[in-house]
Amino acid sequence: MYSYTDPIDGILGYRNWTLVQDGKRRPVKMTEGRRHGAGIVVQIDGVSDREVARTYCGAEIVVPTADLPDLPAGEFYWHQLEGLVVLTVQGECLGVVHHLMETGSNDVLVVRPSSESIDQRERLLPYLPDQVVREIDLASGKLVVDWDPEF
Repeated sequence: MYSYTDPIDGILGYRNWTLVQDGKRRPVKMTEGRRHGAGIVVQIDGVSDREVARTYCGAEIVVPTADLPDLPAGEFYWHQLEGLVVLTVQGECLGVVHHLMETGSNDVLVVRPSSESIDQRERLLPYLPDQVVREIDLASGKLVVDWDPEF
C-alpha cells in the first residue's frame, strides 16, 4: 500500500480503517504492518488469504478525522484544503482546490475551474505558505494566493 501520511508509515498508528472501493465503504482493523521498500505491507484482521487480500488493491484507506492529532497553528491536513475556493490577492477566482500532490520539493495544489472562476483552466499552484499561499480561512472556505492568473 501507499500512504499519504508524513512520515509514510504514520498510517500504522491508526488501527481502525474504512476501505472505500467502487463507492462501497467497509470498516476493517489493521492488526500489523511494516515498511517494505517504498511502500507498506499490512495485515487486516480476518484476511489470511492472498487472493482475498488482492481484492482490496486500489481501495482508498480513510481514518476517522477525530483520530487525527491536532496540528500547530498554520498547518493543515490536505483534506481540509480540498474544496476551498482559490482567490488571488486581487480577488479573482481561480477555481477550487481539487486535491494536492507531492512533487518532492513542495506540495502542489491542483485547482480546477468552477462556475465562478475567471476561466476554465486547471492550475497547479505550489503550496508555499507566506510566498504563494497568503491566507487560508477554513471557516469561510477560501484560500488566497499571490499568483498571476495568466501563469
